[in-house]
This record gives sequence, structure tokens and C-alpha cells, in this order.
Amino acid sequence: MGEMSAKGDLRVRRVYEPPEPGDGARVLVDRLWPRGLSKADARLTEWCKDVAPSTELRRWFRHEEPRFDAFAERYREELARGAVQPLLEGLRERAAQGPLTLLTATKDVSVSHVNVLVEVLQEGF
Repeated sequence: MGEMSAKGDLRVRRVYEPPEPGDGARVLVDRLWPRGLSKADARLTEWCKDVAPSTELRRWFRHEEPRFDAFAERYREELARGAVQPLLEGLRERAAQGPLTLLTATKDVSVSHVNVLVEVLQEGF
């Protein structure tokens, strides 16, 4: 299985993509509910909005690629706060038990908070 099995089976997908059998636990990690998507269609296991970037940080970033490195650093600081640790641990436990798909409504996942979140989760394994 390689490196993924050692660090849990974490996947990242857009929440608007149809669910797939290999998704395992489907956890939305956005602070805001995705526009135009019903709760039934999302087929979520959990909505973990408190691991998403703060509203202030999200508004500052505006998904502008030149700001991504600074955004990632600030987001890591938010994820290091004590109140978020139990949530991160819960996500790590899900990933250790089987596939965990982190879902976001972000159009460009490559410059998204989800990639930072995956790195932070993997560092804890």
C-alpha cells in the first residue's frame, strides 16, 4: 500500500463531485455550506467546519495564488490552537480506520486550505 497506508488514507475532492464507493468517510471541511447543494446530495459523514480557516483569514486570502504561502502559514497557526486539536485527532482516527475523503466547495483545490489540512493531519500520524 505504500506511504498512504502508513499515514492514513486521505483523499481530497470537491463536494460537488458525485460520491464514489471508495470515498469512505466523507467530511466537509469548509466553514460555509456549499451553494446549491442539498444535504442529501452531499452524503456527508460529518461537517467539520471548525477545522476550516477563520472567516477573517478566508476573506484575506480570497484564493489568490500569490498569497497562498502566507495563507498556509497563518492557517497552520490556527490549526495549532488547542480547541482544534480534538477535531484533528478525530479526523486522524477516521483516516486510520479506512478511507477519509475531505470535501471542499473550492473551485481550485490546488490552492486550497484542504491541502494544508492534509499535511497537518499526516504530520500527526
